[in-house]
Amino acid sequence: MLTAGEGPHATCGRQTTLTPPSSHDRPPRKKKKNEEKEEEEDEESGGRRKEIKEGKILPGSGGERKKDPQAAENGEEQPEERMGIVEEAHNLRILGSGHRTIVLAHGFGTDQSVWKHLVPHLVEEYRVVLFDNIGAGSTNPDYFDFDRYSTLEGYAYDLLAILEELQIPSCVFVGHSVSAVIGAIASILRPELFSKLLFISASPRYLNDVDYYGGFDQDELDQLFNAMHGNFKAWVSGFAPLAVGGDMDSVAVQEFSRTLFNIRPDIALSVARTIFQSDVRPILSRVTVPCHIIQSTKDLAVPVAVSEYLHTHLGGDSIVEVMPSDGHLPQLSCPEIVIPVLLRHIHHDIAT
Repeated sequence: MLTAGEGPHATCGRQTTLTPPSSHDRPPRKKKKNEEKEEEEDEESGGRRKEIKEGKILPGSGGERKKDPQAAENGEEQPEERMGIVEEAHNLRILGSGHRTIVLAHGFGTDQSVWKHLVPHLVEEYRVVLFDNIGAGSTNPDYFDFDRYSTLEGYAYDLLAILEELQIPSCVFVGHSVSAVIGAIASILRPELFSKLLFISASPRYLNDVDYYGGFDQDELDQLFNAMHGNFKAWVSGFAPLAVGGDMDSVAVQEFSRTLFNIRPDIALSVARTIFQSDVRPILSRVTVPCHIIQSTKDLAVPVAVSEYLHTHLGGDSIVEVMPSDGHLPQLSCPEIVIPVLLRHIHHDIAT
């Protein structure tokens, strides 16, 4: 068991109301096999793609799924029913066959490949769900709706749609950076779907405020946005080494640069604005699922003080571990340090 430190769970700021998805935000029911001809399915898929882009529905539909021999060799599940648009939009993969399910969610500028050092340690014991957030360079940009993803709730509804499609009754959720906050929001809406949350390099607010140090002033964020808008390629070349904590020759920096370059620049700028201007501090007290907060000693985007702020203000049990690692993507840059820590927090619950 992991022992949680003492700390009050007070509310900071005004309460924010989270509106549950409307009927338009819920994925449609699966159709029966052979219900429509192949041409009609193609037409329907195109129509749903348009509806998702317009923000009318969450990714999710039915249809028949073809077997994938390569996926079978890799140990991926081969369900009889195709998950349709939700699978296509999020590049959904399921590895392993354990009784417990772990969902791994990547942060800004990366995709599911950021978990490559962790996954091999999980597949023998757990059912591992990997996916890409809409807007990641590995996803179809046609699915990205600028209005829907102007708030983090849009991503939280996507996460809930994935859990619903896979019929996951409860999972261990591991979220990196912004996806940690996305998981927290989803846990407020559907707490029964999460047995615990693991936060890696998470922040409820990046902008400094009165009695709060998030790490950035508004002028610094404006400069970041202007640099992204002016010359995205040059911005990536400068930002990647700073975020990872290494030089351009390091494998981790090259990997992060690759996934960051893959994002369409206008989408990257929109997502960055949503993330860096977000503030979920008012709803932290409503997160009652146990939280394991894991943080690097040195992180360009998230000061160590932020992890303590989360620990103090979350509504349920929480624990903090600050690792002797450097950078905002420690699971990629320092796997020899981070992987044992993650596995310990995955395997053990917080002692109350």
